[in-house]
This record gives sequence, structure tokens and C-alpha cells, in this order.
Amino acid sequence: MARITYIEWGGKRHEVEVKTGLTVMEGARDNGIPGIEADCGGACACSTCHVYVDPSWVEKLPPKDEMEADMLDFAHAPDPDRSRLTCQIKVTDALDGLVVQMPEKQI
Repeated sequence: MARITYIEWGGKRHEVEVKTGLTVMEGARDNGIPGIEADCGGACACSTCHVYVDPSWVEKLPPKDEMEADMLDFAHAPDPDRSRLTCQIKVTDALDGLVVQMPEKQI
């Protein structure tokens, strides 16, 4: 399990436990956290699970693959360094303490 903090655009924080093996997107979905729509269900076929990773976590995550980088081109206001698709981040014990912030809107 990893404790992940999801921060809504307006600043409301949701700190939840997410099971190892799930994705960060599934953790948001399973805990009813608003701001991550995940229209494609985690298939990396949309950008509606886009978040900004806290700067202290950017280097700790596995790098984006080419498909994720391409889909981020469709996200609202992507940040070249901090933007990630939560469907592409698998939860491990090493992610305990991860903090992500939702963008103003999902496209």
C-alpha cells in the first residue's frame, strides 16, 4: 500500500491508501476523488487522468513512455516536466507519500 495525496485544482486535499499494483488513476477512481475523469478506463487513449506531479516526486517516478508523452499533448495546460497520466503510474510501496495535483480541467 502507498499513501497518495490528490490535490484538487481549488486546493482540497485527499489523502488515501492505494493498493500496490493498482494505478494512481484507479486509486482516485476507487476513492471517489473528483478531478480525474479517466474516460478511457486506463487504456492511455485519452488525457482525462492528467495530473501535475509534485516537483519532489518527478525524478522518483518511472519515465514516461512514448505513448504517454503523445497523449499528454492533448491534456489541458501540460507541463513538460510535471505532467503525467495517472493511468500509467503503477502503485508500488516506493510511491508512499506521492503527491499529485489535478489541472484546472480535463479535456
